[in-house]
Amino acid sequence: MARKANPALLKPMTLSPELQAVIGSGPYPRGEVVKKIWDYIKAHNLQNPQNKRNIFADDKLMPIFGKKEVTMFEMTKLVSAHLS
Repeated sequence: MARKANPALLKPMTLSPELQAVIGSGPYPRGEVVKKIWDYIKAHNLQNPQNKRNIFADDKLMPIFGKKEVTMFEMTKLVSAHLS
């Protein structure tokens, strides 16, 4: 039996100005927001080389994360505060 896509993940979300500075203006579905943030992290080499699960915040990510380093699990929670 095929799984149905969760409609909450497909609903376009309004992005905060801080988030728009990182991934561009939305609206984007939640899954696309996370994908674009990962693209940004990889393009700017922001993963901790000793622990790839941790992400360093640059000047654009600092207003979203609120600290210099977060785990990938913290990141999704912090990013969702910038979606409405």
